[in-house]
Amino acid sequence: MSGFFGLPSGPRDSGELLRLESGGPPRSHRRIDRAAVKSTSIALVSSVVFFGLLAVVVVNAPNWPAVQNYFFNSEIFDYSLPKVIDAFWVNVRLFLIAEVLILALALLLAVLRSLPGPVFFPLRLLATIYADVFRAIPGLLIIVLLGFGIPGLGIAGVPTDPFLYAVVALTLVYSAYVSEVYRAGIESIHPSQEAAARSLGLSRIQALRYVILPQAVRRVIPPLLNDFIGLQKDTILVSYIGVVEAFRESSIIESARFNSTPYVALALVFLVITIPLARFTDWLVARDRRRFLANAR
Repeated sequence: MSGFFGLPSGPRDSGELLRLESGGPPRSHRRIDRAAVKSTSIALVSSVVFFGLLAVVVVNAPNWPAVQNYFFNSEIFDYSLPKVIDAFWVNVRLFLIAEVLILALALLLAVLRSLPGPVFFPLRLLATIYADVFRAIPGLLIIVLLGFGIPGLGIAGVPTDPFLYAVVALTLVYSAYVSEVYRAGIESIHPSQEAAARSLGLSRIQALRYVILPQAVRRVIPPLLNDFIGLQKDTILVSYIGVVEAFRESSIIESARFNSTPYVALALVFLVITIPLARFTDWLVARDRRRFLANAR
């Protein structure tokens, strides 16, 4: 039976009518569901077997009792975990402050490198040199040079707080990387967008601000989150200039107890914080891919 314009107004055959009346899914859907259940079951069983065999090998190793006591001492773990969590808030403060500064400075660098014309060549050159230098030097060296070098000058009125130099060092290093992410997003916008904005009477700066940058920033959110996962982990590097954060606290307990279990506690804290953020980043990437494929059709 057909409705208006030849469109079907009901089930195409009696079999489909029976399936609809019974509430059951089509056979193809049932086959897909069975295949998904089968593949999931195989993956689960193989994972259990693999990790089970790995656990058996590790537990039956000759030196396992010594390793267990040195890295997985339950008494020291219970003692160190609350202290590590308290010190981890220093990492969180450092991460949040540096992240805000990085987003602003990196966007400025990306815009400077995107300015066209010979008039802006000095600005483009300075932004390029900045990105090249701070991506070439390891972050730990920047932290040590700033944290020890500037206070070591002994200039009156110059701050000596290591937390301040930790924020500055991480901001300088990560702004170089994030600026490249921003620049890739800006360059991914088709030139016709700017041409259309200019045809509507917008200046080049207005087109960049109101048309190019909003689209570019939306496109680079997933890679930005990946960079900030790295920033979150690299906050432990500031312990080398005396900032008492989670890694420093773990080192203090390890030196006092001659046991590395506090490092395991610290690793657990980072796992709990970082894995959800990584999964959220993957979800954003998958969502953007689905949108792109849908628009391509």
